[in-house]
Amino acid sequence: MLSGLFSRSAARAADFSHLDQASVEFREVVKRYGDHPVLKGINLSIAPGEVVAILGPSGSGKSTLIRLINQLESLNGGEILIDGKPTGKLTGTALRQLRSRVGFVFQQFNLYAHLTASQNISLALEHVHGWKAPQAQERALTLLDKVGMVEKAEHYPAELSGGQQQRVAIARALASSPQIILFDEPTSALDPEMIGEVLQVMKALAHSGITMIVVTHEMQFAREIADRVVFIDGGQILETAPPEQFFRHPEHPRARQFLQKVLNPLHQELP
Repeated sequence: MLSGLFSRSAARAADFSHLDQASVEFREVVKRYGDHPVLKGINLSIAPGEVVAILGPSGSGKSTLIRLINQLESLNGGEILIDGKPTGKLTGTALRQLRSRVGFVFQQFNLYAHLTASQNISLALEHVHGWKAPQAQERALTLLDKVGMVEKAEHYPAELSGGQQQRVAIARALASSPQIILFDEPTSALDPEMIGEVLQVMKALAHSGITMIVVTHEMQFAREIADRVVFIDGGQILETAPPEQFFRHPEHPRARQFLQKVLNPLHQELP
């Protein structure tokens, strides 16, 4: 479905131009809001091309964790490295270069209401990456085709369902051929019947060479698609494991309690 999606753009960022795949490393990462600690000394390494599902209860720090990667939030301590390069102090052009290599898919889509689907994708290519309008439009249509949305290219967000909007948002995140794509609960704002179409697009992306870090409540996606599950609670990583191990035999008591609640709503015992 997504073959040919990751052809590299000519408008590469100098600091990250050699990357075909990218690793992400957290070293003693700390984040606070005022006096409230959100992340408490996070250490985590994600390999190039790995698909990682971040699981945990609401308020555990999952979304903050990924928002730190491209500086949608700022660090209070520690370091985050991409392909071995610290990113916490990047500003200006260097930060824009980093963000061109790291795509982000938001929970609430964040599409521009006054732009069509194709314009939502081509805008940054033209005004941030310096593409000519015809090339940016061609790229937008190619990506919309890959996510099954090319027939909606001239539709505005208000004319699209939630699932369709999120597929446009995924296409937009892929526009600059990022090596890493971050998903912040991409299906949580969707009606149940629309979730499947978005998960199918994400499934097609998995294991294509791009590094995917997915904050999600979709346990089936985490179990079937992820290479690894990272369980967070109280701002700390309590367990990391392959999906089959995590879902069958979680080691940490808090992880077992979490799975009992999300997989067995009547609080039945896990096998």
